[in-house]
Amino acid sequence: MTRPNLTRFAWLSIAAAILTIGLKTGAWLLTGSVGLLSDAAESVVNLVAAVVALLMLRLAAKPPDDYHHFGHTKAEFFSAAVEGGMIFVAAIAIIISAVDRFLHPQPLENVGVGLLISVVASLINGGVALVLLRAGRTYKSLTLRADGKHLMTDVWTSAGVVIGVLLVALTGWQRLDPIIAAAVGVNIVIAGFRLLAESTSGLLDRTLPHEENTEIVAVLLKHTTEEVMFHGLRTRSAGRYGFATFDVLVPGSWSVRKAHDLVEAIEDDLRDVAPDLDVRSHIEPREDPRAYGDHPVEIPIVAAGTAAEDTPRPAE
Repeated sequence: MTRPNLTRFAWLSIAAAILTIGLKTGAWLLTGSVGLLSDAAESVVNLVAAVVALLMLRLAAKPPDDYHHFGHTKAEFFSAAVEGGMIFVAAIAIIISAVDRFLHPQPLENVGVGLLISVVASLINGGVALVLLRAGRTYKSLTLRADGKHLMTDVWTSAGVVIGVLLVALTGWQRLDPIIAAAVGVNIVIAGFRLLAESTSGLLDRTLPHEENTEIVAVLLKHTTEEVMFHGLRTRSAGRYGFATFDVLVPGSWSVRKAHDLVEAIEDDLRDVAPDLDVRSHIEPREDPRAYGDHPVEIPIVAAGTAAEDTPRPAE
């Protein structure tokens, strides 16, 4: 399986982060808003996360070797975990700054220019986020999806900060600025938690999404006959790739060639619906009791019109 080069998207994210850091820092220096400072701090986190994403995408693209027989695609889960952790760090820094400014409020200056700069930075982040999210869906890359979600969170964060600073300018209530900044921090914590949960799930070999499992089962049902059965279907994901294992139960009188030809046809059909799926199957004689009950957890494969408990089993 050849993996496309996704590092160009990481470089795009890095460039956007550097540009927005400069813009948002300038907006903070002009206005003195702790809300805009928190926004700039999150952009620093964006830069660190983008660099980590670049490194992990390079590692994930490496082919299998003597010590990593299944490749390096799980590196993407580490990238998402690091990004989630960095989001928590940014949130803590933002909340600390907000508390200090709430206790010691200060007037804002040059609000109009500062907000204009912040809006421009947000538009840049929004455009890059859409590109990353689209690429993440196309290439099934958790790293790109995580980076895109992070940048989109930054867009909504910036929108909240801009509204808060604008309200401070209109009402003169200076403590509204740190209140908005604290709310931003809480929102970032939620985003970080979601990223950590998704990356942890992948590292724990979570099964493929329901839609993909359904496609695999449909192919196996297509090949199910009075002679051929399947069980022990288990799936997992690693980056953009999926892995599936299952047992193929055929009459013990079949020749090795006949059983092999069947498995090859099944794998061809599976590759048609899931090109990035790595398939491992095991042929067993359906008359042998040892061919059953050896998979305590599996995705049920049930022929149309039957119940799982009605699936034929050999006499003990």
